[in-house]
Amino acid sequence: MDYKISNKDQLEKFVCENWEKINLYISDIQKGLPIPFYSSVDIRESREKYAPVDHNMYPAGFNNLCNVDIRGATNLVRETIRKISPDARTIGIIPESHTKNLMYLDHLATLSKLTEEAGYKTSFVSFDSALFPNNETHIDLLSASGSPIKIIRGQIQNGIIMALGEKIDMAINNNDQSNPWPIEWREIKTPIAPTPLIGWFRRQKNIHFGYYKKVADDFATHFEINPDLIQAQFRAVEEVDFETKQGLEKLGTAVDDIISKLKPGSKVFVKASQGTYGMGISVVSSGEEIINMNRKTRNKMDVGKNSIKFTSLLVQEGVETIIQYDNNPAEITVYLIDGKSMGGFMRVNAEKDSLGNLNSRGMVFRKLCMSDLVSCVEDHKTKDAIYSIIARLATVASAYEIKEVL
Repeated sequence: MDYKISNKDQLEKFVCENWEKINLYISDIQKGLPIPFYSSVDIRESREKYAPVDHNMYPAGFNNLCNVDIRGATNLVRETIRKISPDARTIGIIPESHTKNLMYLDHLATLSKLTEEAGYKTSFVSFDSALFPNNETHIDLLSASGSPIKIIRGQIQNGIIMALGEKIDMAINNNDQSNPWPIEWREIKTPIAPTPLIGWFRRQKNIHFGYYKKVADDFATHFEINPDLIQAQFRAVEEVDFETKQGLEKLGTAVDDIISKLKPGSKVFVKASQGTYGMGISVVSSGEEIINMNRKTRNKMDVGKNSIKFTSLLVQEGVETIIQYDNNPAEITVYLIDGKSMGGFMRVNAEKDSLGNLNSRGMVFRKLCMSDLVSCVEDHKTKDAIYSIIARLATVASAYEIKEVL
């Protein structure tokens, strides 16, 4: 099939020259969809394409963003909160429970600062009783950089979230619900964004990338772009049990199917569909590697965070990154608020090669300032513009996921 835009160079030129038109198109398709309050998108760039390879609806890592981007996002945070809860004055951030991760606490401190600078009184509120073994009203922690973190034991009164007797007007959810709390969220009257109904106890990468394919294909058709330039090939495989080896041959066949469509020497990522924190991922070059997987690797692929058993798998084209930092392979993570790009970082891993899983042991983060994207059209003549567009399209896909559960 003939495309107006058929290669990567043409795509980059097109995006830089049609920045406003493209963003208006994306903003238009966002209308009426439940765009998540925030999100982060991992993007890999090869010699042939750009492709999102993961999407997080409850992102950590705000502490890895440029300070200038954080400051520049205050208006966006304020506008987004006003859309959800126009009269809100007090904001509760619902954190993860891994409070021993001091870098995560730095992330919470940055997220709280961003919300406070947008004009809201902000506190951390948790419903995890394990954090308050003696029924404490709160716990006091210190982040890696020395920021005090006070997590309050949340209460629910007549459907309203309360913290130390004070009403919370709106909650920003930063807990991925891979281990869901026994709360009837539909009965909560306090607005919570993103909804806890789409946590990892339910969410599937397979479903997300199915929606992304539809969004990317529609975008590509509208602008006469070869859709392969903005997505990785994938297959969904169900009913796999790494412990008993059930379904491994079926999974291996899916691996070989994708490998056969790629250039020699390519690899594929086999990912747990409900995996998070880089867990449940293997990088292979043949289906035989799956079938002959040793017990140690099968154990790694079998169970993830909070003992979620992985039975649904995503087989995804391995996009070989050409991005480097200090001669080490890197990939881009873009952060968005209300579906609008506001910053990002590079994930760098000296222990991996350009085809490896960079979201693993050895990774470090390097700031990627994207603030120039908001100043004037001339500033969009960089690859940051492409990353921003890919991330926005991926977040539209996540809105379709949310729409399923509301």
